[in-house]
Amino acid sequence: MLERIQKGSLVETAIESLRHAIETGHWPVGGKLPVESDLSDALGVSRNTVREAVRVLAHVGMLETRQGDGTYVRATRDAGETLKRIARTQLKDQLEVRIMLETEAAKLAAQRRNEEDLRTMTAALDARGKADTDLQARIRHDESFHHALVAASHNSALAELYDYFSHAITQTIERTEHDADLPEPSQEDHELLLAAVRRQDSVKAEKLARDLLAPSLEALGKRGSKP
Repeated sequence: MLERIQKGSLVETAIESLRHAIETGHWPVGGKLPVESDLSDALGVSRNTVREAVRVLAHVGMLETRQGDGTYVRATRDAGETLKRIARTQLKDQLEVRIMLETEAAKLAAQRRNEEDLRTMTAALDARGKADTDLQARIRHDESFHHALVAASHNSALAELYDYFSHAITQTIERTEHDADLPEPSQEDHELLLAAVRRQDSVKAEKLARDLLAPSLEALGKRGSKP
């Protein structure tokens, strides 16, 4: 059921009302929305406001407007809102997802990497090592290395998913770097991973990728279990 809008920014509130209705299954994926005039009456706003709200939700991929046919639900989640929700999750949850993505990427990268991939990963890791005293630069080059590792998997779906999750990944890198109680993977740990990828040892690469973040995950688990 749509809730009538009472006050505030009409367009923003209309967007939230429509988004909520879609996310809660008021209209299923593939379902057709009521015509503009009916939505206007249900929300208590002008048709121009409804039109703008629909345009925004179409832009983020939740709706699809078909010329001369109507507006249909394309997805039940707004990617931007999903990223915000991910950012609000616990660091432990984010690390678990990061480990899942990076271990699979490391295994595939060891099997599929080419010389260009190796050059890109090596350059990023060398820059990380040289930035030892510059925390922000080290974080930036660490990110570059892990993105290059994922790219070397040559799995476009995995790369897209990793890029989608990249904001949360940046947060995990920053928080493990800044939190003295969380073990931060050393330069040597990263070098060993790259060496396994270079040797095309997928079993070792997968294990080393998991081992990079396992100590931080264990530390968070112990922290959470304390009374």
